[in-house]
Amino acid sequence: MADKHHPHRGSRGYSPRKRAKSHIARFGTWPDSEGEPKLQGFAGYKAGMTHAFIRDYRKESTTTGQEVAIPVTILEVPPMKVIAVRLYRLTPYGLETLTEHWTTKLDKELERRIVPATHDRKAKLESVDLKDVEDVRVIAMTQPTLLTGLPKKVPDLMELRVGGTELQKRLDYAKSLLGKEVKVTDFVKEGEMIDVIAVTKGKGFQGSVKRWGHKLLMHKDSKHRRKVGAMGPWHPNQTMSTVPLTGQVGYHQRTEYNKRVLRIGEDGKEITPAGGFVRYGDVRNPWVMLHGTIPGPSKRLIRLREPVRFHGEAVGAVEVTYTSTASKQGA
Repeated sequence: MADKHHPHRGSRGYSPRKRAKSHIARFGTWPDSEGEPKLQGFAGYKAGMTHAFIRDYRKESTTTGQEVAIPVTILEVPPMKVIAVRLYRLTPYGLETLTEHWTTKLDKELERRIVPATHDRKAKLESVDLKDVEDVRVIAMTQPTLLTGLPKKVPDLMELRVGGTELQKRLDYAKSLLGKEVKVTDFVKEGEMIDVIAVTKGKGFQGSVKRWGHKLLMHKDSKHRRKVGAMGPWHPNQTMSTVPLTGQVGYHQRTEYNKRVLRIGEDGKEITPAGGFVRYGDVRNPWVMLHGTIPGPSKRLIRLREPVRFHGEAVGAVEVTYTSTASKQGA
């Protein structure tokens, strides 16, 4: 006799599973920040993974204080350039751009990406009423020309929120960064938590078993096993969105919450394995070591943000006793 209880097979989470609009991930929200003004985001490029030995910092772990081996991800994070300051006001329909001011020192590579406005909005920025300002952000660009493992010259542009308690200090801080380079240490310190958002590895058009993970049909099926048993009832006479069908797999925007920053270094030779990272090469710029895995393949643009869901305690710098630099080429 058939089982009456038959839930859906396969996860419906993260639906619809379609390709991301851009390789530059977008933040839907920013956390509130108190204290002195600072940048609440940064960006880098994924170099690869290795393993390291650390002194276990997790208080509730069974190996607290002991030396444990963990997987780590290495990001290459060359300095970013702040090229504009943007102010937002609050409307019944959400945030709306109030005004913005671009620096006059634009790199030549930006000609392939944007054509900034020719008129100067600096006067409006200076005379803006703070009562109308809801948020302060800067527009920053990456510098892929500094990387040897990335075959591109065109910078990636993105907004970074300037956090802080006082609005005037946040605005002054954003103005002070205009046209200058900012480093990852201006955003995060060793031992702190961050959120990672990126576009996952694309896998193209795939079948329903790989895409949704539902059960294979029995071997007596007259046609195929890797298909859906039934497309749905006669009424309603349409295929519902809950039916696991074929389609795009991968290249989805995903967010990883609460990733621990283990180390931040300046010399890439300290972390580059023998022969370089697979499909990436050598790290020659400042780098960040994260605990665990993150979305995306090597060379993917990775965006970092202050955590929005972290409620734990700060642990300070983590003691990393050993980092593997053995060859990852399979030799």
